[in-house]
Amino acid sequence: MFNLLLPVIYLAFISLGLPDSLLGAAWPSMNQQFGVPMSWAGGISMVISAGTIVSALLSDRLTLRFGPGVVTAASVGLTAAALLGFSFAPNYWILLAIGIPYGLGAGGVDAALNNYVALHYASRHMSWLHCMWGLGATAGPYIMGFALSRGQGWHWGYRYIAIVQIVLTAIIVLSLPLWKNRQNNMRDNASSATDDAGAVAARKPLGARGVLRIRGAKAILLMFFCYCAIEQTAGLWASSYLVMYHGVDKVLAASWASLFYLGITAGRGISGFLTMRFDDPTMIRMGQAILLIGLVLMVLPLPGTVPACCGLVLAGVGCAPIYPCVIHSTPAYFGADLSQAIVGVQMACAYMGSMVMPPLFGLIAQHTSIATYPWYLLVLLAVMTAMHEVLRRQRADA
Repeated sequence: MFNLLLPVIYLAFISLGLPDSLLGAAWPSMNQQFGVPMSWAGGISMVISAGTIVSALLSDRLTLRFGPGVVTAASVGLTAAALLGFSFAPNYWILLAIGIPYGLGAGGVDAALNNYVALHYASRHMSWLHCMWGLGATAGPYIMGFALSRGQGWHWGYRYIAIVQIVLTAIIVLSLPLWKNRQNNMRDNASSATDDAGAVAARKPLGARGVLRIRGAKAILLMFFCYCAIEQTAGLWASSYLVMYHGVDKVLAASWASLFYLGITAGRGISGFLTMRFDDPTMIRMGQAILLIGLVLMVLPLPGTVPACCGLVLAGVGCAPIYPCVIHSTPAYFGADLSQAIVGVQMACAYMGSMVMPPLFGLIAQHTSIATYPWYLLVLLAVMTAMHEVLRRQRADA
C-alpha cells in the first residue's frame, strides 16, 4: 500500500511545475488587458516568491502538527484556489493580492514533499520527482497556448490548470490513509536507520535560528542558495548572452536556451538510474564537474557559436542531479528528526537565491558587460562546491 503513494507524490510535483511557467506565457496578453507596463510581471513574481519563502519557513511547524499528507493537500488546494482567482482577477492589484496564497501553497508543497521523499524513498525517486516538476513546467505554457490559440484568453489557461489542481487535491485527500501509515514502513535505501519517526514526533519546531545553530547547516543552506541562483540566472539570461555576446540569431538563441531546461529535465531522468550505482555526494560532484565543463566552454575563446551553445546545454545537464541529491542527502547528514526543519529553510534559501541573484546579475551586466555571464555563474559554482566540501568535513567530524 505504501508504494501506491508514490504515483500520487509524482502527480503532486507535476502539478507544482504546471503553474510555474504560466505567468511568462500569459503575461503578454495580461499586461495589455490590464494596461500595465511589461516589467510589472516582476512584481507578481516577487510576491509569489515571498509567499513561498514564508510557507517554507513555516513548513517544519505545520508538518510536525498536521503531517506531510495534510500539509500537501491543503497547499495544493490553496494553490488551486489562487489559480482560479487569477483567472477571474479584474485588475493588476488583485493579481498581486492573490499572489500571496499562490506562493504560500507552492512553498508548502515543495518543502513537505521534498522532505517526505528524502526520508522514505531512495535517491532515484528524488531525481525522478524533480523530473516530474520539469514535465509540469514544460506542459504549463502548452496549456496556456491551447487556451490562447482557441480564443479563450489567458483566463481559461489558468482555469484549466486550476481544475487539474482541484482534481489532484481530491486525490491527495483520498490518499491520506497512505500517508498515515508512513511510520509502519521502512525507507527503501541503506539509510533507513535515520528514519526515527519517534524523534520527529517528540521534538519541537526549530525555526530558522534553531536550524542555523546546527553544525553544517549554514554550509548546506549557502550551497542550496548558490545552486538555485545558478539555475535561475543561467535560464533567465541565456538568450540575452547568446544574442548580445555571441551574435546568435534571436530565434535560435531561444531554442538553445530552452535546451538548458530540457537538459535539466532529461538529466534528472537519467540521474535516477545513476543513483542506483552512485551515492548522493558522488552525484553532486559529478553534476558540479559537468556544470564546470559547460561554463568553461562558454568562457574559452573558441571559434564560432557552437561551443557556447553546447556549454549551455551541458550546464543544464550538470545542474540536473545537484538539487535532488542535496535534498535527499539532508536526512543522512542531519538525521530524520531535524531534516524537515532544515529542508524548509533550504527551500526558503532556494527561493531567495532565485529571487535575488538573477536581477543582481542584470545590474552587473548593465554596468559592465553581458560577457560576465559565465564568470558570474563560475563564482557561484565555486562557492557551492566549497560549501559541499565544508559540509562533508563538518558532518564527518560531528
